[in-house]
Amino acid sequence: MIILHADTNHPTLMKQLEEAGHHNIEGYTQTREETLANQHLYDGIVIRSRYSIDKEFIDAAPNLKFIARVGAGLESIDVDYAKEHNIELFSAPEGNRNAVAEHSLGMLLSLFNKLNKADREVRDGLWHREENRGLELDGKTVGIIGYGNMGKAFAKKLKGFEVEVLCYDIKENIGDENAKQVTFDEFVKKVDVVSLHTPLTPETHQMVNKEFIGKFKKAFWFINTARGKSVVTEDLVEALKDGQILGAGLDVLEYEKDSFESLFSNEKKIALSVENKIPRAMQELMFLQNVILSPHVAGWTVESHERLASVIAKKIIGKFGKGDKK
Repeated sequence: MIILHADTNHPTLMKQLEEAGHHNIEGYTQTREETLANQHLYDGIVIRSRYSIDKEFIDAAPNLKFIARVGAGLESIDVDYAKEHNIELFSAPEGNRNAVAEHSLGMLLSLFNKLNKADREVRDGLWHREENRGLELDGKTVGIIGYGNMGKAFAKKLKGFEVEVLCYDIKENIGDENAKQVTFDEFVKKVDVVSLHTPLTPETHQMVNKEFIGKFKKAFWFINTARGKSVVTEDLVEALKDGQILGAGLDVLEYEKDSFESLFSNEKKIALSVENKIPRAMQELMFLQNVILSPHVAGWTVESHERLASVIAKKIIGKFGKGDKK
């Protein structure tokens, strides 16, 4: 097969495909329009998040056999339309689930122990011990929303702590030895921590809003390593200021570009200025002491970079076999 690679990935991806007899085309600098013009030449395309695969794209690719996304989600692809055209879809949530789980745990422990705040203060010559007294995870109830690859990996990491782990998911009977599946009513009644591990769908878009937060019976800590657009930032900030949410670890933000490559739709460097028109809620979020932010890197480790590529290569080869080596 002739396979277009629209984004850079770990070299093992193209190496494994080449060794299996397939032909790789590097299209890293091609615009979406340039790719569309030649899409009829390719049997498959490998993407990360640089551009979306919609009806127009699929219609321009009569020979397309598969679309592979080197990542966990498929929200940048018109999944239904692709299936109508018998196009195979591949993703690799297995490749970075461990990285996401470790990042989620790291954010949670940092919040509980005020590590980021304490670090900044000591660097400024401040020695505030009482103000930086931490909390222990032991004895808390951790709630996981979305119990797929990422949620299960996070629950597994929590086994070393004396915590109760509950999970809530729209699918039934998916709890396991690491997490007890409960109803939403029981979930909002018991949890001290909420960790979000859901894909971006119409149901999860802006799911975490004022109404959602208000359903919890006690104040809680919030971790989001899933998708930024699942959270209404303005409502999150208000809950943080009011004490409904005790602290937040956010690897993803509502205002990210769809490509996840920068924070806002323009390409200018981010600065706290009127010119960049940073939403007020985001400005407030940046200055809250009980918030930890990272730039969508929870699943972006050295190890997951290679593992994601390897998983995708194996899935493509597993489905389509080896090409003719000449």
